[in-house]
Amino acid sequence: MKEMTAKEVENRLAEGECPLIIDVREVEEVREGKIPGAVNIPLGLVEFRMHELDKSKEYIIVCRSGGRSARASQFLEEHGYQVINMAGGMLAWEGKTE
Repeated sequence: MKEMTAKEVENRLAEGECPLIIDVREVEEVREGKIPGAVNIPLGLVEFRMHELDKSKEYIIVCRSGGRSARASQFLEEHGYQVINMAGGMLAWEGKTE
């Protein structure tokens, strides 16, 4: 499984890239702030909503600390999706939130 630090994700955004970010935290957690542009698909719904994702695109998967996003990344990778787990999750995020 590929991994990327929160700083690397922040740098991509700062450079004008628009990475596709999936936040697998629960709705209540996301209300406290998420990475701008991230789409919320709670971990328990990933299996049922993965058809909304495009296998030809790469997604960065985020959660609170990196555990749930690692599980989601592994699951999606097993189903043919291109994913990168953001190590450390939102606890490591120092960039802007919305």
